[in-house]
Amino acid sequence: MLADIRIVLVSTSHTGNIGSAARAMKTMGLNSLYLVDPISPPDGKSRALAAGAADDVLANAIIVNTLEEAVSDCGLVVGTSARSRTLPWPMLTPRECGHKLVLEAEKYPVALVFGRENNGLSNEELQQCHFHVCIPANPRL
Repeated sequence: MLADIRIVLVSTSHTGNIGSAARAMKTMGLNSLYLVDPISPPDGKSRALAAGAADDVLANAIIVNTLEEAVSDCGLVVGTSARSRTLPWPMLTPRECGHKLVLEAEKYPVALVFGRENNGLSNEELQQCHFHVCIPANPRL
């Protein structure tokens, strides 16, 4: 069931974050990692923060140039954000998002997309998503 849930990181600027994401994925039973135009590919910092447990996730990460390439075969794409936007995106709560991803992954690949560390996903990238999920986080960041 979890094999068809992919995590997509867009333009990651810190390679350590790739390793941290891989470790979090492995902890949750996820293995499919796509990297869209990362500033640098996974490296020693990535492997260190993957802590050995998620080396396979890093080794099998797929690097593509565009978000479109990363999600082209997905039947459901959900874009994440720490803040809500002024444009009227179809929204899911985090709980609804998790339920929908698992349910839809029974039929086809699905993607949960995370944006850049400093400014998230662009509006153009969010337009490639079927839904938007606002993950409650520290409002000061």
